[in-house]
Order: sequence, then C-alpha cells, then structure tokens
Amino acid sequence: MSWIALGVLFILILLLFWELRVCEGAHLGPRFVVWLYDLTASRYDQIKGFDFDWEKRFLGEPIADMFSAFPDARLLDVGAGTGRLSRTLFSNRNINGLVVNLEPSKSMLSIGSQLTRSVQMPWIRAYAVPLPFQSSSFDIVASLEVLEFTPDPRATLSELVRVLHPGGWLLITNRIGWEAPWMIGHSFQRKAFPSVLEQVGLRDITVYPWQMDYDLAWARKPYKIEESIGG
Repeated sequence: MSWIALGVLFILILLLFWELRVCEGAHLGPRFVVWLYDLTASRYDQIKGFDFDWEKRFLGEPIADMFSAFPDARLLDVGAGTGRLSRTLFSNRNINGLVVNLEPSKSMLSIGSQLTRSVQMPWIRAYAVPLPFQSSSFDIVASLEVLEFTPDPRATLSELVRVLHPGGWLLITNRIGWEAPWMIGHSFQRKAFPSVLEQVGLRDITVYPWQMDYDLAWARKPYKIEESIGG
C-alpha cells in the first residue's frame, strides 16, 4: 500500500472518529444515530449526567404549571429517550393529562417504558418526521436534545408546530456547545434561533441556557393566522 493510500485511509479514519466523537453521527442519518443510541441506552442517563432533582425543578415543575392551563392536557415528547421528562413531570403532583412518549430507538424505548409504567405515559416507536399524528393534536410539544440529529431541523420544527394546537406551547432545545459549529446544517446560531422559531409561526419566544451544551426555548403557537403575522 502506497504512502498516499495510507494517508487517505488515515484521513478517512480521522473524519469518521470526528463525526462519531464530536458530531455524534448527526451527518450519517437518523438510522445511524438510532443505532448509536441503541448501543448506549443502558448508560444513557449516566452519560447525560441525569440529575433527577435538577430536572424536576427546571423541567418537571414548569411543565406541571403549564398543564394546569389546559384541561386534560396532552403533551408529546419527541425523542423521549428514557422518559426523563415524563418521570420528572409526574413526580411533582397529581397530573391530569397525558404524555405521549415518541422514541425511535428500540432499546431506549424499552428502558423508558419500564421506568414510566402508566396509562398516562404511553410509548410509540417512530421518528420525528413525519409524526404519526393529526394536526393540532397536542397542547404541549417537547423535543429536548433531538433537533440536531434530524436530517432537516427546519422541517422538523415545522412538523412539531403542525401537531401543536393553536395556543399551545413548544419546548425545544438548540445545540450551542463547542461542537455545535461542526454539526453543519444541524444547529442554529444562538442569535438566529428566535428568528427561526418565528419563521415557523411561533410567538412569545423565551430562550435561556439549558445545561451546558444547549439553549432551551419556550414558544407559543398563535390562535390566529393574523396573530402570527402581527395582525
């Protein structure tokens, strides 16, 4: 094997390592990402540093307050993982409503469904696009630490908004860590993210830091088309 061939092979190995280590397979397609999550599902909460009390305070309690605004609220968690959102939400108080956990990874779904055994927390195995639901089906749609792993984040946002009921709220994260610029086409610049959310029809947007590598946004789907264009 020539030195040129060895050099090319080394570069390919380096690029593959970079894609897996830094970009977590984001450019290799959703099926590859799901395969990676299947491999690491049993260690997922540990890898993510899941702090139940912290997420209960900053995720479960705010969503529980939001639930009170909707009678028999319906929440869709897209990319539910091991059910962290469901676990923190239903640990707060008696919740009247439903959380539909959508997760494409078979292993993650298996763990999550075992940790959230309740008729109020059903699980569905599916990808974020297209969502297997009719338009305006949910009062709250959440998708945490997922957007950067979808093939087209803008299209994913539009699909999340589609299933959100007018007046409902979207809870969404945007990757901002040091590796985000390398995830080309899969994350948005921090200053641009609110504008992106407006472009898919959302209003009343609030963005704040989430853990170390993300911004977290709350955004509302307006009741009327006129409201979405400032009328």
